[in-house]
Amino acid sequence: MREEENKRSSQGSKVKRFFKKRWVFPAIYIVSAAIILTGVLWYQSASNNTDKYHYKSTDLTGKKNPPAVEVNKSLENFKMPVANAKSAVIKTKFYDFNAKAADQEAALVFYNNTYSPNTGVDITMPNGKTFDVVASLGGKVVRVDDQDAVLGNVIEIEHANGIVTQYQSVKDIKVAVNDVVKQGDVIAKAGQSLFNEKAGTHVHFEIRKDGVAVNPTKYFDKPVSTLLEDNVSNVKKTMETPKSEQTELDNSEKSKAGKSVDSDKSVEDGKSIENDKSSGEDKSTDSDKNTDGNKSSGEEESSNSTEKTNS
Repeated sequence: MREEENKRSSQGSKVKRFFKKRWVFPAIYIVSAAIILTGVLWYQSASNNTDKYHYKSTDLTGKKNPPAVEVNKSLENFKMPVANAKSAVIKTKFYDFNAKAADQEAALVFYNNTYSPNTGVDITMPNGKTFDVVASLGGKVVRVDDQDAVLGNVIEIEHANGIVTQYQSVKDIKVAVNDVVKQGDVIAKAGQSLFNEKAGTHVHFEIRKDGVAVNPTKYFDKPVSTLLEDNVSNVKKTMETPKSEQTELDNSEKSKAGKSVDSDKSVEDGKSIENDKSSGEDKSTDSDKNTDGNKSSGEEESSNSTEKTNS
């Protein structure tokens, strides 16, 4: 019995001496923390593992997220539609109804004996040679017309938020309808048009917002959001001003024409009245002559009858 008690006491004293060491409790804490952390991480990885259920990305949300490319397109800046923008020259500027008279006159295009306001900019190179025409913004090609000799062929690219860029006076077209192009992609070569022969080899570039043409030079190297923030309705109002003025001119011309017609009618009426008067006078003269003739014949008959009676 004593031996067993001695063994127990000796074992207890060893355990006490072991726990009295300084590194024992820190080591126990570290090991315990490691075990707990390992268990937590294992549990989280097991709960987040959805591969065993064969989930797809579309099953988790029910909708497909828009691609990142569309987000980047909204952050693009408008670029001049030429590969070498530093050497480009704007031959004919955009017609601004609020500009000075000299600038407005320089922005008129003469075709078919008519002056028309330029709804875009005509870009050329100093050497007068052809050059690559590139997409000002990334988008979808919605129109390709390679049989328009007046405008010199047309390409239209549609972008988000009702924005459309148009490229006229182009040749060697390299895109087709429904093609998706990136900003800077070569879409054609600069050519010529009958509408603006004076510009020579050029590309006519337009930016339209909801169908209204805006000044491209105002938005070059600026983000698309700048155009979206502008009040295009005011631009549309100014663009419609010449039409109303033209209508007034047409109405005034019509009124003048109506007055001239009325004056012609009055002249004709006057002539007809004069003719009627002259014919009336002639008739009266003839009647007077007839009356005089009748009187003279009557007098002669009366004189003859008197002579017969006397005889």
